[in-house]
Amino acid sequence: MASGHLPPEGAPLAAGQSPIRGGPGKDIASVVSLSPGRRAWNRFRRNKLGFYSLVLFSSMVVLSLFAEVLSNDKPLAVSYNGTLYFPLVKDYSEKTFGGDFETPADYLDPFIKDRIKGGDNWAIYPPNPYGPRTLNYFAKEPNPSAPSRDNFFGTDDRGRDLLAQLIYGFRLSVLFGLALTLIGVVIGVITGAIQGYAGGKTDLVFQRFMEIWSSMPELYLLIIFSAVFSPSVALLLFLLSLFGWMGLSDYVRAEFLRNRQLDYVRAARALGVSNLQIMWRHILPNSMTPVVTFLPFRMSAAILALTSLDFLGLGVPPGTPSLGELLSQGKANIDAWWISLSTFAVLVVTLLLLTFMGDALRDALDPRKVDQA
Repeated sequence: MASGHLPPEGAPLAAGQSPIRGGPGKDIASVVSLSPGRRAWNRFRRNKLGFYSLVLFSSMVVLSLFAEVLSNDKPLAVSYNGTLYFPLVKDYSEKTFGGDFETPADYLDPFIKDRIKGGDNWAIYPPNPYGPRTLNYFAKEPNPSAPSRDNFFGTDDRGRDLLAQLIYGFRLSVLFGLALTLIGVVIGVITGAIQGYAGGKTDLVFQRFMEIWSSMPELYLLIIFSAVFSPSVALLLFLLSLFGWMGLSDYVRAEFLRNRQLDYVRAARALGVSNLQIMWRHILPNSMTPVVTFLPFRMSAAILALTSLDFLGLGVPPGTPSLGELLSQGKANIDAWWISLSTFAVLVVTLLLLTFMGDALRDALDPRKVDQA
């Protein structure tokens, strides 16, 4: 029997041998030396559906961050008469490329296309040569037009390319959901930690405040603020942040109420450690499981909230590419099936990936799970 390995299961242990077991062929030291985070990551990776959902979702997010390179009505680079131009970075007038006007060049104009592609001139276009607000005045089909060679996913009722709007709308939804989730986590952790650690009257006052605050008609407030102020992403993020922290706060409060009576907390108090240090350096790291598990589901809720408000016309400013606005267009144009179908597909795939990730994360952080090879 090789040194450092366990005998087959069920065989008697030698003198001084530990009963701790790893998987088949796994060294005891390698099992014991793994940190809790590493063991959780190994469990997460063994959940194939959750792991591949993370890979796919991360790839989609990274690609959307380069939306201007993937989908834009401006070339990435143009060589004209021996001079190199970068329209994606700087605007150039039509006269720069042999036109008659000082207005910004329209690179979908057949005249400009011929000028920058003739002779030794060349241009590198994005894979999808349309931006989210591009109106192709030279289109041959009435709007909304079905998927075609020019517009792979078709156009909406204003003539804007649907693929470009999906790319930019997905990016807006994900970034908005991430920002709203992070703000909710910060507020929820702080309020929940104070309630759970202090207890008594502090906890009672916070609970009564949260009961009153949660009873506020959130939708009516959004309607009122939308009528008073100009709609913006920042305003919407602020309003939703006022209510998006309470669910997580309850989880953190429960963890702090449970952990504050444990021996290591009492020992820290006996050593004279300040309450703030006990909260943030001792209790919080041991109370992060519900916080981390909560993140994908909270992000799904934030994306759904933005989409729903945009669908109702209470979200981002008009003209901003968003999934909710596309769903509203699909409702108004029933015959244009490609609008609703493609938007619904992007939304469903996004929410499913986040749900699979959340389920895998919950299982990976479950202390009752046993590591297996």
